[in-house]
Amino acid sequence: MSALLAEIERFYDAVPRRRADAEDHGPLTLFVRRGDGWPYYARPTLGVRGAVSAEDVAAVRTRQRQLSIPEAFEWVLETTPGLDAAAEAAGLHVRRCPLLVLHGEPVQAALPEDIALSIITAHDPDLAAVQAVAHVAFGALSTAAGPAGPAERDAAAAALPAGLAAAWHASLIEGTMVHAAARSPGGALTGPLCVGSYQHALDVAEIVGVGTLPAARRRGLAAAVTAVLARHALDAGMRTVFLSAQNDDVARVYERVGFRRVATACIAEPPEQAERAEDLAT
Repeated sequence: MSALLAEIERFYDAVPRRRADAEDHGPLTLFVRRGDGWPYYARPTLGVRGAVSAEDVAAVRTRQRQLSIPEAFEWVLETTPGLDAAAEAAGLHVRRCPLLVLHGEPVQAALPEDIALSIITAHDPDLAAVQAVAHVAFGALSTAAGPAGPAERDAAAAALPAGLAAAWHASLIEGTMVHAAARSPGGALTGPLCVGSYQHALDVAEIVGVGTLPAARRRGLAAAVTAVLARHALDAGMRTVFLSAQNDDVARVYERVGFRRVATACIAEPPEQAERAEDLAT
């Protein structure tokens, strides 16, 4: 394992422990979220060597069902190379996604004049709309433009679960997550149009949740928000800034900012969950 991938492994183990209880299941660790917010997943136990079997995966799936949490596993293929086969043998669908690391300084491309970029604060008046952008954006997993825009964002903002909104707001106050947005002050496309975040631990930052309203795509907003987050992370003292892309098309957006592919991030889930995600993308 390279020093870079070892650093990323330590990060992946550290971040969930802030808000989750860690259950050891042999070569796998299951992170069980405390309180409201997005559920976590199982991943290879830090420092444990040896193969992960299909039986190990099945045992964790049983525990996830007992807890009524998603049957989800995440890992880096090059760090735990046999887990993809074990997960598939246990009946899971495995997605293999590009994992990219920032090389050098982030590239900030020119933006349309009506777009403003900023880091989100806990006092911003449109926090619900900012949070809702991702819900609409990830309802259309491809990078293609589409009709969903500010109206759908505002409807999603009104329907945000109170617990999820509170957890997101708490991350702003605590500083455990940094959020950025691209906004337009007026016109047909107004308000927050693209958002993204980074989480950090051990001087490593992972950019996550970069999403653009389908109606605002093809304007360079995702790349711009990614560059702002990367710049903020470097200025905050992060040594390594990385992210994973759901497919090659999305990876190319990040490559324009200065990220380079170094490994493969894997996500395993039951086939029916994977089929729902694929349906959303078509």
